[in-house]
Amino acid sequence: MFFGWKIVVVAFVIAFFAFGIGFYSLGIYLVALNARHGWPIAFISLAITVYYVLGASLTAFVGDAFERFGPCRVVSVAVGALGLGVLALPLLERPWQLFVAFGVMAVGWAATSGAAINTLVAPWFDRKRGLAVSIAMNGAAAGGVVIVPLWATLIAARGFATAALVMVGAMMLIVLPLIARYLHRGPEVMGLRPDGAMAGLGDPARRPETMPALPRRELLRSIHFWTISAPFALGLLAQVGFITHQVAYLTPRLGAERAALTLSLTTLAAIIGRLATGVFIDRVDRRLACAANLAVQAVAVVTMIGWPSPSVLYVACALFGLGVGNMTTFPGLVVQVEYPKEHFSRVVSFVVAINQFTFAFGPGLLGAIRDWSGSYTAALAVCVGCEVVAAIVIVMGRRRGP
Repeated sequence: MFFGWKIVVVAFVIAFFAFGIGFYSLGIYLVALNARHGWPIAFISLAITVYYVLGASLTAFVGDAFERFGPCRVVSVAVGALGLGVLALPLLERPWQLFVAFGVMAVGWAATSGAAINTLVAPWFDRKRGLAVSIAMNGAAAGGVVIVPLWATLIAARGFATAALVMVGAMMLIVLPLIARYLHRGPEVMGLRPDGAMAGLGDPARRPETMPALPRRELLRSIHFWTISAPFALGLLAQVGFITHQVAYLTPRLGAERAALTLSLTTLAAIIGRLATGVFIDRVDRRLACAANLAVQAVAVVTMIGWPSPSVLYVACALFGLGVGNMTTFPGLVVQVEYPKEHFSRVVSFVVAINQFTFAFGPGLLGAIRDWSGSYTAALAVCVGCEVVAAIVIVMGRRRGP
């Protein structure tokens, strides 16, 4: 077996725990902390927003850290930081300590989330990168499906502190040995080229990279860069905002249990959508595929607004979910074909950082619009608008070069 596929498996496992513990379980922490201390939901939500913003700021430097220290060291430290922060949550006694715990978690989240997964897989694949990244990033959705209900079960049976110890212990015991065994060597060291071809002594893949680093200020001045970054930032703003409020929006229409079921349905659809996209994405225009993905999600939300019957809502949630996973996979795939490989880790880290910074405000924005308007209709309409604008901009970028 080509060693790169082993890296994909390791990246899948990292994404499984990183997203399961550091993304999908934030709602679990919110409820547990509120029940334990009586701290206001708004206060805990503020701490979560700070977590996202700090994580986004640190994500911009993930590519540099990988290049300087290597993925083995960086990801090991990140997993440790994420685990340490989660272990601290049940032990908090003062409100300000919540920001410290989430701050430590943000260090781990930054170097184990989407940018890191893309950067781990990228050196090993070229022609099959779309499929490889899709498989690796499905670990994120799988983490949401498996880890969130496990948290709820463990907390109900053993309490928050014991549950945290079990979850973090499992992550450490499984992930750290995999990192130590598989992430200490790149393809060049093993004499391999992307997709498994052997590299000869005079092969370009064996030569040191001499291309100068691409300054971030140059990226910020590039219209082409913004035709990549802005659409995904808008799309994820709508996506994260909708998913955060999905249960609250659907509970009056479906009941609490069935509304919660739609979240699992959306996550399962995300796995299917990402795998299906991975099969064909390497053979199509990636910007057009991104636009189609955004259009499908916009149609799903419009359907929820216009035809809120139970059966239609289930179908619409599944339809929306088909595009959920792709929104974190597509940025790296577009960057791959539009920037030199020497700049990949820096560019994709910067794109993901901007995305995370933007979607950090999605839940709060939709909540504010809902409170202002008195219903979720206007909030969901904003989601549709963001997705439509994002689809237009990503297609417009096809007429430009880097």
